[in-house]
Amino acid sequence: MTTAHDREGGYDCSFVADLLPDEQVSFGDSAAENHAGDWGTAEDEQVRPDVVVFPESTEDVSNIVAAAAERGVPVTPYAAGTGLSGGATPAQRGISLDTTRMNRVLEVRPDDLQVDVQPGMVGEDLNEALASYGLTLPSLPTSGDISTIGGMLSTDASGMNTVRYGKVGDWVLELEVVLADGSVVEVGSKAVKSSSGYNLKDLFVGSEGTLGIITRATMQLAGIPEQTRAGRAVFDSLDDATAAVHDAVQSGVDLAAIELLDDTTAKVANAYSDTDLPDKPLVFFEFHANHGVDEEVAFFEAVLESHGVERFEVAEDEAEMEELWAARHDLAYAVNEYDPDRIPVGPEDIVVPISAYPEIIRFAKEAASEAGFESFWFGHAGDGNVHGGILTPKDDPEAIERAREVTDRIFERTIELGGTITGEHGTGQHEKRAHMEREHGPVGLAMMRAVKQAIDPQGIINPGKVIPEEATGDEGPFR
Repeated sequence: MTTAHDREGGYDCSFVADLLPDEQVSFGDSAAENHAGDWGTAEDEQVRPDVVVFPESTEDVSNIVAAAAERGVPVTPYAAGTGLSGGATPAQRGISLDTTRMNRVLEVRPDDLQVDVQPGMVGEDLNEALASYGLTLPSLPTSGDISTIGGMLSTDASGMNTVRYGKVGDWVLELEVVLADGSVVEVGSKAVKSSSGYNLKDLFVGSEGTLGIITRATMQLAGIPEQTRAGRAVFDSLDDATAAVHDAVQSGVDLAAIELLDDTTAKVANAYSDTDLPDKPLVFFEFHANHGVDEEVAFFEAVLESHGVERFEVAEDEAEMEELWAARHDLAYAVNEYDPDRIPVGPEDIVVPISAYPEIIRFAKEAASEAGFESFWFGHAGDGNVHGGILTPKDDPEAIERAREVTDRIFERTIELGGTITGEHGTGQHEKRAHMEREHGPVGLAMMRAVKQAIDPQGIINPGKVIPEEATGDEGPFR
């Protein structure tokens, strides 16, 4: 192996010019700046790659990675850049491998309810292409209109419909992956189940591009539901709203989506979207069915009434449904623009068992308040997912440190309740990495290191992500 690393100047990546046409390679400042991080990468954490490449086929990816491996050059996969944990940041410079030109539907098999798709395909674009067949990939996250299939699979993303349809990764049948030496492997199969060998497919789903680069996905599909209903409910207290969510899920209400917004989040949404949501805890909901949807909505309303719901509204038509959901869809933008003098510091996407949902919301809100901060909390309530943050003066290092201490307490409580530090955004290079051992234990974390070492012994595929670098020395046979 010839190492091309220069500590001051990064890596000599001139070799990629011999592998791809000129229009698929950029050494320019603009491309490097655009690929220095994702939405979750703070400005002082951005790292400019030495080169950006735009492969258009599996062969392109394989050739690039093989050549990089020969030279010990790191390769960081990049999709739409919409991640929130810094997973697309080229932490050690080298090559940023942008998959957005691999954006084609390769084959639709309606009789099997399957589609083969390249990783750079945006989720909603895929569903538009499937609509003529009466089919859909129903598990897209809220960001499905801007994020790609490959990016979603890399973080095992999920969204508002998870309560009914599960995660995006639950709909994967087969993956084609380029490994760290450039070799290509197919994992899983087009059969809907298999007991053959290790489940390698799910090893790559959620690995955040640290084990290989997905170049094709075979996804299971569903029919587009004939009936949809959506609405919102208003509560006087956050405890009433969270208890109602728990009761609805426990009662077996057939919800497609159920979202919680606390009073502060409602205020944030109003400021950005020019809506007139009451500054009270809100529950947004949606139902999908082929028959009997109105009866299910009535059942849901009865459950909420037992928890003192103040107002229960159902949209009259599709246009009203879209208007009703607009404020929820825009929250990612709303939070960033709410107060230019404050930044959100927080756990982002913790998840707990549904029975613990009221407790973790209460704990997070009270912990922030006791430390002197305003905070906002919302999320995919039906599967126990909490988004949120602590509004912190951005030019006050002491306040930011106190907010991070509160965040650490929230992470710790989440794990104590049987939850996870990240349900859909991934770990990336986020501060969540510091809690990986607390969640998985030293032996579990050592097993992850062993898997990484076995599949990527040089550590060149998306290095510096997910797994903390330092081992504790207490990992038994996996040390």
